[in-house]
Amino acid sequence: MDGDNPIVEPGDESTYFYQNNSYTPTQSAGFLMRRVLGSILQQADSQLQQHGLTYVQWLPLYRLMVCPDATHAQLAKDLAMDPASVTRALDRIELKGLLRRERSTADRRVVHLVLTDEGRRIAAEVPRVLARVLNHHLAGFSHEECRLLISMLQRMLINGEALRGPFCGLVPDPESAFVMATRAPDAAGR
Repeated sequence: MDGDNPIVEPGDESTYFYQNNSYTPTQSAGFLMRRVLGSILQQADSQLQQHGLTYVQWLPLYRLMVCPDATHAQLAKDLAMDPASVTRALDRIELKGLLRRERSTADRRVVHLVLTDEGRRIAAEVPRVLARVLNHHLAGFSHEECRLLISMLQRMLINGEALRGPFCGLVPDPESAFVMATRAPDAAGR
């Protein structure tokens, strides 16, 4: 371990980067990530507003384009949303003519979520909007710095997953990492 640049070891408080006596929110990675995320979502919402969509609506719409066989329950899990929120979002998307619910002919308990042509067209706009918004937030960064930032955030996700329970050593699915990274904070700020 380099004394000037120690590696943070969860079991050794002497290696902790954040210390109780010097912690400030403005230097907190969590606080800064939340602020950046809020800015990204606000800008994406603003640009997708022309389609009458909010974050809560464009995220499941896009996820259904990427994963057309997703069920309601899978959407809730993948998007880290409660099932009632997913239902409300899908109701609004359906009212806008972007989604149809079709009962399965093989199992009447199953309802398939099917994007309409217009739903697919609008969902295809999401990556373009997100790429533009993210690139504006990365202004002045080199491509190497962008890759480093992504790598560090992925490592933080893996560390966070390890805190939640037994960790199988698997790298999180990149789509799940995207969803976790873009999940809107709830009313309590979580």
